[in-house]
Amino acid sequence: MKKASPALTAVPCLCLIFAVATSAQQPTPKFTTFDAPGAGTGYDQGTEARSINMVGNIAGWYQDASGVYHGFVRDSSGAMTTFDALGAGIGSSQGTAGASINAAGVVAGWYADANNSYHGLVRAADGSITTFDALGAGIGAYQGTFAESINAAGTVTGAYRDANSVNHGFVRAAGGALTTFDAPGTGTGGYEGTLALSINAAGSIAGYYYDQSFVAHGLVRDSTGSIATFDAPGAGAGAGSGQGTFSEAINAAGTIAGYYYDASDVPHGFVRTADGTVTTFDGPSSGTGALQGTVAMGINPAGFIVGYIYNPRNVGLGFVRGTNKGAIATFRAPGAGTGGEQGTRPSGVNEAGAITGYYYDAGGASHGFLLTP
Repeated sequence: MKKASPALTAVPCLCLIFAVATSAQQPTPKFTTFDAPGAGTGYDQGTEARSINMVGNIAGWYQDASGVYHGFVRDSSGAMTTFDALGAGIGSSQGTAGASINAAGVVAGWYADANNSYHGLVRAADGSITTFDALGAGIGAYQGTFAESINAAGTVTGAYRDANSVNHGFVRAAGGALTTFDAPGTGTGGYEGTLALSINAAGSIAGYYYDQSFVAHGLVRDSTGSIATFDAPGAGAGAGSGQGTFSEAINAAGTIAGYYYDASDVPHGFVRTADGTVTTFDGPSSGTGALQGTVAMGINPAGFIVGYIYNPRNVGLGFVRGTNKGAIATFRAPGAGTGGEQGTRPSGVNEAGAITGYYYDAGGASHGFLLTP
């Protein structure tokens, strides 16, 4: 088996892909790892960085030693602020999560109450938190409202799960007006339905939906409410398989990054331009077994895509895919474990090419990271 590339071997490739230097000498990319104060250090505990804005502020969540989730914001100087929504539960797997941060430092996310029901939240830069529920959201366990992404105007998108555990998309204006939507062909059984995951400055939304056979299809909804659906070439369509196409992120140009599972349950990355052209890709060292492969998670305005690869040993490697012929470089966060299901998982990339995400160490605890070019 090919040994996972250590972080330092990826440095020259990262410099070439980012190409952000203005001087003749390229700067050396820098890894910074961090943990939220109070983060647990046991298996499946720790810190997960989920979103980075244009000035380098990061939002995410951490799980403490009791299994309770808490949101955090890390500013560009490294100072961290943690937060909890009023009404958040304090039992295991309950609590508060920050999912997305915009240029003004406003965070969108959710919290789980003492009944394991979910509610959306928006946290202003001054720390004040507004909570909300989509009309029709269920109040049972693992039902409710999940805010996933926020744009520069403060418009939030996400999904809610109704009393029958069917998913529906929503978009919420900064003033609080909320509109729900479903993709054509969406399933109406439990855990089927429509999920919205990312919104750009123009108000276009990317996500996916599960049909009646529990097969996923990509979707993009424009600011007028028009929805287009698509499938990546090679996407699996086995009934009840959970295979198909998953759109994760959309940039200002309307380009979407995501992944698809093929008929053998292997994930592959894709990029879809605004004209509907879909290009698929696999990262170097990508495994070809079930649940191995390439998963794209984020895209910036320039079209750089980040995500992770599971290699044949089931170890996660981060990757960045450039715009020059789709060149891909892999990297490993310092301290990332090299056992199965361990490794590095990038989640977002900003305008300057700074990447954030998290890694699992040898004990299965997660830690945040920032990779600056």
